[in-house]
Amino acid sequence: MEFGMFHEFPSMPGRGETEMFDESMAQIDAAERWGLDVMWLAEIHFAPERTYLSAPLAIASAIAARTRRMKIGIAVQVLPLCHPLRLAEEAATVDQISHGRLIFGIGRSGFPRTYEAYGVPYGESRERFAETLEILKKAWTEPSFSYQGKYYSFDNVKLTPKPFQKPWPDIRVAANSADTFPQIAKLGHAVLVAVRQGSLEELKPNIAAYRAAWKEAGHPGNGQVYLRAPVYVAETDQQARDEPEESIMYFYRYLGERLEDSATRAGVQQSELRAARGQRLQTISYEEALVEKLIVGSPERVTDRLLGLQETLGLDGILCEMNCGTKISHARVMKSLQLLCEKVSPRFN
Repeated sequence: MEFGMFHEFPSMPGRGETEMFDESMAQIDAAERWGLDVMWLAEIHFAPERTYLSAPLAIASAIAARTRRMKIGIAVQVLPLCHPLRLAEEAATVDQISHGRLIFGIGRSGFPRTYEAYGVPYGESRERFAETLEILKKAWTEPSFSYQGKYYSFDNVKLTPKPFQKPWPDIRVAANSADTFPQIAKLGHAVLVAVRQGSLEELKPNIAAYRAAWKEAGHPGNGQVYLRAPVYVAETDQQARDEPEESIMYFYRYLGERLEDSATRAGVQQSELRAARGQRLQTISYEEALVEKLIVGSPERVTDRLLGLQETLGLDGILCEMNCGTKISHARVMKSLQLLCEKVSPRFN
């Protein structure tokens, strides 16, 4: 199983931006030393109360320059908000600098407020996503290409550099709604799944649909599934349960409010379901979250939990949210990360 850390470069009250960037980079340096497989970078805009990570490819370039082994994942690049040619150039540059260590996670994002700030209608996000992905692949593989689409038109473009990986960087696509799982399988890409809105149990039918569509499309193998979930490891089960509780519960209230608000925005589908899930997150108890959404405990308990999920869901890897809610101290994040790398990950090699 591939082990990665999902990083948001959190902001904290009373702490400066430079200080928080330095702490985040210290965690990345430690992950490289301790043998973590992947460092995953979020893309989150206009949320100063939560994060400073709005430019993941810029951070990825810095990580590429200070590491030699660990892969660098984007989780996820919001394709409809990007100009496809500029994005193709920047992602290929990171892939070259890192000698092929970029994992290019992509998605649409479920929150329309960022689209509104960028002046992009959220209702166009599906079409823009598909068009941008098609252009990226052409830009990365063809010496010269032209394209005529609904949103972009190019004539005789010769993009440089090309990616280090051929034909393109490892592409993994985020899926939330049931209908997107088969679509990703048909494209032949790995899928990124999460449990922020739903539960671990709810993932089973969607993953089954993904794998069925994968086989129907005639792709080799079984497809690949990577889970993003809050993970916290401590010396004892009680410590692991108690230490992240405040931060995690803060996050679910925060996310629930924004999810409920997003249900009222233009272009959003299944708004009633979205609103209901937002309300549910605002009232969920910690005990319920421990069962439905979280992977916390001693190294032994976390190992057992992951082994069970690997068996039931067929997981190929996990993106561990080591600081869900952004309120867990740097020292505790470092300890949890070290235990994950030294006590949990080796059990899966």
